[in-house]
Amino acid sequence: MSGHSKWHSIKHKKAAADAKRGRVFTKVIKEITVAARLGGGDFESNARLRLAVDKAKQANMPADNIKRAIQKGTGELPGVSYEEVTYEGYGPGGAAVMVEVFTDNKNRTVADLRHIFSRHGGNFGAANCVVWKFERKGIITLEGDPGEEVIMEIALEAGALDISKDDEGFWQITTAPDGLYQVKQSMESQKFIISNAEIVLVPSTTTPLEGKQAEQMLKLMERLEEHDDVQNVYADFDIPEEIMDTME
Repeated sequence: MSGHSKWHSIKHKKAAADAKRGRVFTKVIKEITVAARLGGGDFESNARLRLAVDKAKQANMPADNIKRAIQKGTGELPGVSYEEVTYEGYGPGGAAVMVEVFTDNKNRTVADLRHIFSRHGGNFGAANCVVWKFERKGIITLEGDPGEEVIMEIALEAGALDISKDDEGFWQITTAPDGLYQVKQSMESQKFIISNAEIVLVPSTTTPLEGKQAEQMLKLMERLEEHDDVQNVYADFDIPEEIMDTME
């Protein structure tokens, strides 16, 4: 899973540059709006909204923007109604790909995604063609290195499933999806610094790719991530370190 894990790290590095162009703001605003529409605007009862707002604050989004996004989701302000949809497909070499989108026009989004897949050596798939290869989990990434024993003791007591180091050397805490915010709060109460916390799709196995297929796969991931309707992209590829490094 090293290739996909490294892509995850690269994506967050790119986010800093994307924020300058407003792309991160756009995606987070959509997440806040959808979370508020589905679960209401009360932070206490809507963990998904709390996580989305935390992400907005990490991106230095102004409080007024956050408030308006919530109000659009709850219907207090007029706004676009986004539909949350997950699409599936295959990348070069048969790698499994999951694409989560928020769209106000499914026909447009599907046409765009089909084009991106075909242009970069992949195939747009039918529903449920690859979803069985992925499991939804919460992932919390810590800054610094307070030590494995310290992290494990507090994280497991808070309900975490596991802790490990990613390919960049950062500690990651794995949780059940519905336990992510509780573990995050517990770690923060103990003065741990959290650089990222989100619910992701983790592949159970990996598809090794090299050469042209590896390069095509990375281009496919990048183009999908750049699409305005796409919130998240997950895949099961495993690509050699030297090829992944060209993306940084």
